[in-house]
Amino acid sequence: MADKTAIASFLASLPDERRKEVERVRKTIRRHLPAGYEEAITKNMLVYQVPLSVYPDTANGQPLWYVALASQKSYLSLHLVPVYADKKLARQLQDGFRAAKKKLDMGKGCVRFQTADDLPLDVIGEIVASTPRDRWIAIAQAWRKR
Repeated sequence: MADKTAIASFLASLPDERRKEVERVRKTIRRHLPAGYEEAITKNMLVYQVPLSVYPDTANGQPLWYVALASQKSYLSLHLVPVYADKKLARQLQDGFRAAKKKLDMGKGCVRFQTADDLPLDVIGEIVASTPRDRWIAIAQAWRKR
């Protein structure tokens, strides 16, 4: 169950310009998020995850993350976890940035950006929409067996 108070506090804690950019990306995520994921605050970031009540057998005993959005010291970061599990999605992300003529600033675990305009939000939405919750659980289970 999403803790709306924690989410509101997180958003309120951001400087106005940062909050505006986070809200724009959050709106895209929420619009495209498949049913069954929940929004939560974990490690001072917005996380879209599989609730433990649905999938308690995670490797670390914590909810299974799907997407996360954070405000770092000098940038914002978007963790698109399915991209790391699916080469086709990784290529879709890269191709989407290239087609939009935007620079993909991607570390090992996240896409770094300053404003929502740095992202091809349509492509982000497609990636967020790409993996239904039960499919994501199956992928996580398969990865654990590797």
